[in-house]
Amino acid sequence: MATMIREAQELVQRVREGDVRSLGRAVSLVEEGGPAAMAVLSACHAANAAAKTVRIGFTGPPGAGKSTLVNRYARLLRAQGETVGVAAVDPTSPFHGGAILGDRIRMQGEQEDAGLYIRSVATRGMLGGLAAATADICTVIEASGKSRMLIETVGVGQDEVEIARLADVTVVVMVPGMGDDVQSIKAGLMEIADIFVINKCDREGAERVESDIRAMQSLAETDVWTPPIVRTTAIAGEGIAELEAGVQRYLAQRADGLQRRRQSAWGGRLLQMAQRELLRQGEARGVNAANMEMQAAKVAAGANPYELVQDVVRNALGATEMHLDHLGVAVKSIAEARRFYETLGLRVEHEETVEHEQVKTVMLPLGESRIELLEPTAADSVIGKYLAKRGEGLHHIAVHVADVDGTMQAMLAAGIRLVNAEVRTGAGGHRYFFVHPANTGGVLLEIVGVKTA
Repeated sequence: MATMIREAQELVQRVREGDVRSLGRAVSLVEEGGPAAMAVLSACHAANAAAKTVRIGFTGPPGAGKSTLVNRYARLLRAQGETVGVAAVDPTSPFHGGAILGDRIRMQGEQEDAGLYIRSVATRGMLGGLAAATADICTVIEASGKSRMLIETVGVGQDEVEIARLADVTVVVMVPGMGDDVQSIKAGLMEIADIFVINKCDREGAERVESDIRAMQSLAETDVWTPPIVRTTAIAGEGIAELEAGVQRYLAQRADGLQRRRQSAWGGRLLQMAQRELLRQGEARGVNAANMEMQAAKVAAGANPYELVQDVVRNALGATEMHLDHLGVAVKSIAEARRFYETLGLRVEHEETVEHEQVKTVMLPLGESRIELLEPTAADSVIGKYLAKRGEGLHHIAVHVADVDGTMQAMLAAGIRLVNAEVRTGAGGHRYFFVHPANTGGVLLEIVGVKTA
């Protein structure tokens, strides 16, 4: 793990230095997923901490000319001195599983520009116009120092609204002659637009599309921002400067709301990330196709599938058995101690100061268990006295149980000596009590349970 993290950090450093081959390699790792992808993304996120990259999403129906528009817009930005990344989401090939009609082919003339990086991404069956890895790919490309990130969706229709959660500015591209123009901008697309573009304005019907949009805008109740309507003919390069002017006006007028928008987007994205991680860990613990095939035989023989799936999930979450929760290590300085553990590839999961215990704690995940570093905030605290008497070292072992209150009552009934005779609440909200070393073979044992509602 430590080697993987070091290699990821070295790769991202080369990305930051402008090495295009390293950038391509990093994006490929992220697309593949797995532990290497997580290491790369973690390093990229650290590199992006002070970045000011603006993400601009382009969405709309197929045939609206989004790729040509993005191409022309990227050229304009490059002429203005901006560095640009492009993530173009394309349909998935039924033969090789990759992107077809890739924008790297359509924009191949631009690839000689070192300030422009273009990547096509296959949807792989994802709805909403985006691929699952699009947000992560943007994170990697932004680590190369790009000031603008352009995201083009695949063009799937009215449900193509996920882009609004990913982009800072959402451009909805319409085109004359696509049938019922009002219908094409109903539902989600109307709500997510920050800017409307009517492309291919050299065609008949552009006035009707604009009239329809304005009619629908008149029904909307807003006093903050009314999306401007920009007419373009992207193939001729017309209207591109007006589009950039609209983007600049939006960024200037909506600067206060941009941070709230990004925070809201992260809320949804973190939920998705947590769900993917649960699925990944669950697969290794029996929530996988092979195990389901075995369980299916039980159902076919008469087992209750609804009860069976509950057992599978409980086993995957480890809720049916006692397990080692963490090892508590008393240290003089968490900052010094964590430096060592981080060289092993461990990363801090939770950090907290528990005032009533006069201790600062840090949790470092280690497989299915954790290491807890304990630093006293007062010399006369429990950990402070422990350090003064015995020095740094293992302070306690913590065991997780499903019912912490029931476990305490059972021990009291058995006459087992406890350090504290009531369940307390500690770091992270977990509930615990300590068993005296006289009953455990000389080791202070913490019994930990889940936080109650």
